[in-house]
Amino acid sequence: MSWVYISLGSNIDREALTRAGVDALRQKYGELLLSSVYESEAVGFEGDSFYNMVIALQTDDSVSDVAQVLHLIEDEHGRDRSGPRFSSRTLDLDLLLYDDLVLDEGKLQIPRDEILHRAFVLWPMAELAPDLQHPQVKKTYGELWAEFDKEKEKLEPIEFDFSK
Repeated sequence: MSWVYISLGSNIDREALTRAGVDALRQKYGELLLSSVYESEAVGFEGDSFYNMVIALQTDDSVSDVAQVLHLIEDEHGRDRSGPRFSSRTLDLDLLLYDDLVLDEGKLQIPRDEILHRAFVLWPMAELAPDLQHPQVKKTYGELWAEFDKEKEKLEPIEFDFSK
C-alpha cells in the first residue's frame, strides 16, 4: 500500500464541491485523513476565494491510475479545462505525493512543486503530516511550514462540517 497526498481546491460552489470531492475520494479509496479546510485568495488571477485542503489515503493503485481517477472525479464535478491555467475551478484535485516517489513526466510531477511555494498546499500538508519528509529537499513539512514566508498569501483555517 502506498501513501498518497492530494490537494483539493474549489472556488465555484466551493462548500458543496469540497464535500463532493471528499465523498468521491472516500467512495473510491475508503478511509481518508483530512486536513482542516482553509480559505485562500485566488492566486494568479482575479476571482472568488478558494477552499483548500489536503487529503491522505492509502492505495494499491499505481501513480498513473491515481492521477486518472483524480482527473475523472474533476470531470464528473464540472471541471472546465478550456480556460486559462489560472482561473476559477469547480474542483481541482492535484496529486502531491505518492510515497517518496520523485517523478517529472510533463503534467505529472511528483512531488508537486507548489507544495514548497503555496501556503494553501504547505500549511494543510504540514498539519496532516508534520513529520513526513519532502523527498527532494529532505526537510519535514513541519519544518518547511515553520520556514515559510506567511506574508506571501492570505490563508485562514475555517470551520467545515463534512457530515452535512
